[in-house]
Amino acid sequence: MGKTPKGKYAWTAKVGEKGQIVIPKEARDVFGIEPGDTLLILGDIKKGIAIPPPDSLNIWEKKIFGSVDDE
Repeated sequence: MGKTPKGKYAWTAKVGEKGQIVIPKEARDVFGIEPGDTLLILGDIKKGIAIPPPDSLNIWEKKIFGSVDDE
């Protein structure tokens, strides 16, 4: 297996009986994921599931729902 490009990672996770996955510790460390964080799960039937970094939640929320000032 070749060297992984800088900034690119791959991990595996098993799905439990309740549909839960455990994010590997190394992934949590790399992306600063802490207990209690809320993660955004994006899905596309053809492309699969993506979990953007926790700090991108506000960006996606604004893209999807617009600014609260728009009311």
